[in-house]
Amino acid sequence: MHNTATMLIELGAIILALGLLGRLAGRVGFSPIPLYLLAGLAFGHGGILPLQASEEFTAVGAEIGVILLLLMLGLEYSASELVTNLKTQYPSGVVDFVLNAVPGAVAALILGWGPVAAVALAGVTWISSSGVIAKVLGDLRRLGNRETPVVLGVLVIEDLAMAVYLPILTAVLAGAGLAGGSVTLLISLGTVGAVLYVALRHGRLISRAVSSDNAEMLLLVVLGLTLLVAGLAQELQVSAAVGAFLVGIALSGEVAEGASNLLTPLRDLFAAVFFVFFGLSTDPADIPPVLVPALLLALVTTLTKIATGWYAARRAGIKGAGRWRAGGTLVVRGEFSIVIAGLAVGVEPRIGPLATAYVLILVVVGPLTARWTEPLAHRLTGGRTETPVEPERSTPEPAKV
Repeated sequence: MHNTATMLIELGAIILALGLLGRLAGRVGFSPIPLYLLAGLAFGHGGILPLQASEEFTAVGAEIGVILLLLMLGLEYSASELVTNLKTQYPSGVVDFVLNAVPGAVAALILGWGPVAAVALAGVTWISSSGVIAKVLGDLRRLGNRETPVVLGVLVIEDLAMAVYLPILTAVLAGAGLAGGSVTLLISLGTVGAVLYVALRHGRLISRAVSSDNAEMLLLVVLGLTLLVAGLAQELQVSAAVGAFLVGIALSGEVAEGASNLLTPLRDLFAAVFFVFFGLSTDPADIPPVLVPALLLALVTTLTKIATGWYAARRAGIKGAGRWRAGGTLVVRGEFSIVIAGLAVGVEPRIGPLATAYVLILVVVGPLTARWTEPLAHRLTGGRTETPVEPERSTPEPAKV
């Protein structure tokens, strides 16, 4: 009974603290992720006020947080949009992978962490934060800009790549050999392909089966289905997060919109718990030794993400200013970097502190680069950023009568 009371007090304190930190971040127009990570560091082992009783509950909540993050991401896209993006944006996706995954892999090898850690750290530096970027685009009122579809296209490619990367990482971390890793990858690709096919051909039937005018029933069915599929995916070594992402893709139309509205508060709560849990599992004393590598990695991958956005926007025929805005917007890393690091800490514990420091740096720097990369490039090039290298594909103005 005493333990239950202690757990309730600790959970209440954590959630109240998260609410206050979220309000503070909202007041200053900033992402709350770094504050959540700092809160986790303060409440974790080696922190100011270590928590004990609620640790197991927080771990389960954190896992649900990852599942809901990926589900909500899947609900944003239809299967046809994903296929279209794959066809048009894959060269940008390849450039994104090479420029941003390679620095992480090289850093792990230089630090002497070995090939398994290299695969994990490559993912940490590769994937941008869809959630933070969406918020930044909204805050800067750029959702209607010409370069915004390019930014979203790169993010979609990354999200799809995660469906292949996470199973590979899971197999590598589990010590599976080449044969075991190949089987896992084949299962993953088969599952993703099957879900995309079913979603394209029978998405309406699935949505109709799940649909309900009763908000409570819709919430229970979608949440239950997501957790069930996520659990089955994990049993098949595909990754619970990818299973949740595929459920989101399979739902469309009014069902996806209704489920998204109902699940947003739950996602925000459990995602916040996830970031806190990652901070809880990192000892603050482990961060200073990896701060210099984290800063160097952040500097290199800030420049490579700007180059990625610039290239992707140039391919789409966007003018110079839009290219720099696209590049600056893609810099921020967040939830996926922490998800990947969380999977890898059992094999290489030093990845946790490095990823925490790296994400803290880029979650702070990312919104600044989104705002200031284009004006800075404009100043450095003497105002030449507006000159298009390729003609911009604008819609013709209606003829004046």
